[in-house]
Amino acid sequence: MGALRLRGHLFPCVVLFSTLLVFVSAEDPYLFFDWNITYGDIYPLGVKQQGILINGEFPGPDINSVTNNNLVINVHNSLAEPFLLSWNGVQQRKNSYEDGVWGTTCPIPPGKNFTYILQVKDQIGSFYYYPSLAFHKAAGAFGGLRILSRPLIPVPFPEPTGDFTVLIGDWYKAHHKTLKALLDGGHRLPFPDGILINGRGTNDTSLTFEPGKTYRLRISNVGLEHSLNFRIQGHQMKLVEVEGTHTVQSMYSSLDIHVGQSYSVLVTADQSAQDYYIAVSTRFTSKVLTTTGILHYSNSKKGVSGPIPTGPTTETGWSLSQARSIRTNLTASGPRPNPQGSYHYGKVNVSRTIKLVSSAGQIDGKQRYAVNRVSFIPADTPLKLADYFNISGVFRVGSISDKPTHEKIYTDTSVMGADYRAFVEIVFQNRENIVQSWHINGYSFWVVGMDGGVWTRASRKEYNLIDAVSRCTVQVYPKSWTAIYIALDNVGMWNVRSEFWARQYLGQQFYLRVYTPVHSLRDEYLLPKNALLCGRAQGKKLEPSV
Repeated sequence: MGALRLRGHLFPCVVLFSTLLVFVSAEDPYLFFDWNITYGDIYPLGVKQQGILINGEFPGPDINSVTNNNLVINVHNSLAEPFLLSWNGVQQRKNSYEDGVWGTTCPIPPGKNFTYILQVKDQIGSFYYYPSLAFHKAAGAFGGLRILSRPLIPVPFPEPTGDFTVLIGDWYKAHHKTLKALLDGGHRLPFPDGILINGRGTNDTSLTFEPGKTYRLRISNVGLEHSLNFRIQGHQMKLVEVEGTHTVQSMYSSLDIHVGQSYSVLVTADQSAQDYYIAVSTRFTSKVLTTTGILHYSNSKKGVSGPIPTGPTTETGWSLSQARSIRTNLTASGPRPNPQGSYHYGKVNVSRTIKLVSSAGQIDGKQRYAVNRVSFIPADTPLKLADYFNISGVFRVGSISDKPTHEKIYTDTSVMGADYRAFVEIVFQNRENIVQSWHINGYSFWVVGMDGGVWTRASRKEYNLIDAVSRCTVQVYPKSWTAIYIALDNVGMWNVRSEFWARQYLGQQFYLRVYTPVHSLRDEYLLPKNALLCGRAQGKKLEPSV
């Protein structure tokens, strides 16, 4: 039985970046990482597989940072294929060049390296990183990323005794290239083979608690498709943070965590001295997969016993009620020493409504997925580089509409234009019988409403305009809608996608181009001097033109 340990706050410092364009505040600390991406043997479900490791680790190492830290992450690609890492929930203010998805960043060629320079500006909370290309996510290379509050900023709960990253997700025994080939051949993925907790199968992960002490668990669903329910035998969980927002501190016996989402809970070792099951199960599936870990009391006198705690049924009403109960703690400070509720999002005039509807269909005899009838296909050049160098013919702003059309599904390099500093309402309408999950890179947004049926303007009467939770990934229940408000205050090219990884791979994504005609470092950083250039940007001069 493997033990989950809390990684320390020591960081390797081997990256030289004197030739790079440093665009962050000199007074904010730098943290340096040197990562080697390799293949290696893993046994997550008891079967030997080829996984993607970071410095020999699966999952990859935790990133422990503090608000406004500058992260300098040198990534060596020792695979035989291009590779990219992206940062789920890290907003990368004014800097979409470092986003690590094909629309913004050239892949790291085999045998080469690239140094990401990120600042976790004005953020706190629990997030993760992951590989964004070629279905690599099905092989590993993901890990936890936490942003702690600065020492002088009060946190709305006593400091816990320990702080653990808990990565959960569905998993396949098949090689990631086999899964990719299925998708490329126009087929859907089969049902997964199991559920992992920190890269391990049943009872292979253990958390050790001291009796009477309270611990923080940062739980992220890093899987490929399925919503998961998380629970601990005999223990309650106090929810305290969701993707960078301190929440009203409600107690839960179990939590639905949809793919791509992250939650922080406090758990107190207040039961008898023995071991307890940690249980994770698929939700809304006819066949339920369950895996377990162990919560071990340091003075335990008894191993796990009794039935594994059961989760909720496949019925969505319970989950919808739970989602609505998650609200912002308006009296808590965020990354700055002012209450999180001091920005009155509910009093800002909405300048635009965007309605997004997913769809599925066959194109040339192969399975594809779309948003507003457009199935995204990558261009030969990252869109952000084409924008920067004014390369025509790579993409067209407005190639995806604000609202669904009645056309058949078709392919395009879909880019939606948006004005800098606009305040926008986005409605995700789900016409399917599955739970969907959506993410917007570079942003957090307020989840103002969700309900069954079809959204109409009258649905706004149900909106929470007082203490809606702010987050970066949101679920949409079957035959239902979810509405968000978003302040477009981050210039750049940002990925909007389904978190169902097969669907985003087969086109269920697009890019939101948040644009201002005024070119100023106040609004957006320049192209980094170490930027990789590829496609039609190959050979372009790196010197900034302002």
